[in-house]
Amino acid sequence: MQQRQELVYFDRYAGKLKTESIYGEKPLRWAYGTIIGRFCLETTIKQRWFSRLYGRWADCTCSSREILPFIEQFEIDTKDFLETPESYQTFNEFFYRRLKPEARPVYQDDGTACFPADGRQLVIPNLERATHIYAKNQQFDLITLLGDKSLAEKFAGGSAVISRLCPTDYHRFHFPLSGMPGAACLINGPLYSVNPIALSHTFSYLWQNKRRITQVKESPAGDYLILEIGATNVGSIVDSGSATLVTNGDEKGFFKFGGSMVITMFQAGRFTPAADLAEHSASGVELYARFGDFMGKIS
Repeated sequence: MQQRQELVYFDRYAGKLKTESIYGEKPLRWAYGTIIGRFCLETTIKQRWFSRLYGRWADCTCSSREILPFIEQFEIDTKDFLETPESYQTFNEFFYRRLKPEARPVYQDDGTACFPADGRQLVIPNLERATHIYAKNQQFDLITLLGDKSLAEKFAGGSAVISRLCPTDYHRFHFPLSGMPGAACLINGPLYSVNPIALSHTFSYLWQNKRRITQVKESPAGDYLILEIGATNVGSIVDSGSATLVTNGDEKGFFKFGGSMVITMFQAGRFTPAADLAEHSASGVELYARFGDFMGKIS
């Protein structure tokens, strides 16, 4: 029997390694690590209708009874919530909750970018090179991921920051830099998990899953991309901003229930990651950092 491997990340604020508490860990390991589980994954779990059913439950008032046990089990700090836990009518309302503005101050300094979301963060310095992130010798298929050959050529040799949101995280995402966002391009697909347990089998789930791609023009770093990746039980990616000109930290949208991911992609030579982000990513270890904090320098 294969030995169970814990997911370890480095917490920027605590200054130490921590072990991730995984929501639905047993079913996740079963689905991606057993023959029967993978059969169910391919025939049922990855299908969009499966996530829609789960989403309907999360939008029912009966789901609200799960909020307080969830907060207690995962030791979620409620002091930053804009509303009280008891005020949410459904689990989804709690899941895409807003925070007090002072809870996530946006790092403001010329020549820098902030993280677009709370989560476990990794940087890929060169999208054309194989990486050992999640598993050895995996590489982005940019053309398939972006669904556009000319866009893939534009960002070839560039870098990307992967922000992986756990179910326990704040699930709104924001612009890391100012600029002029275009319309989001939706590419439909299945809904595999984006947990490292799943991605260790194949990186390609990222360019198979449902995803939205937004190109932001005229930023201090030139044009950059924001990708929102759907995942199991995340059938809905919702726009909450409509501005034609945005600044660092402006809200872009939110995910409904489940784990999910945001990818920020820069052209070659335009982004230098924060030292701790670069250091831990080079070791294949995710860095826990929050939306608004310093992500790196741009040029």
